[in-house]
Amino acid sequence: MPKVPPYSLEFRLEAVRLLRSSGRTVPQLAKELGVSEGSLRSWREQLDADEGRSEGLSTSEREELRRLRKENRILAEEREILKKAAAFFVAENKNR
Repeated sequence: MPKVPPYSLEFRLEAVRLLRSSGRTVPQLAKELGVSEGSLRSWREQLDADEGRSEGLSTSEREELRRLRKENRILAEEREILKKAAAFFVAENKNR
């Protein structure tokens, strides 16, 4: 089950909008909102990537990468199972 972020998307977007428009620094706004400075910076960086303002993976690209890594892990596990099954059957045929 996917992890639910503690802050809603709307909250994060509004926090970044405030950061951009208010002239307040990250530490000031983070303290006012009751969030960590690292979280606020991360939200800003992700939104910048989503909007094409900076380099980095967009949210949709991150989700696709996560999905593909999971799929790759499953396929690798299945391949290992098939290898072991093939080795088992080869060994069984030699014993006959």
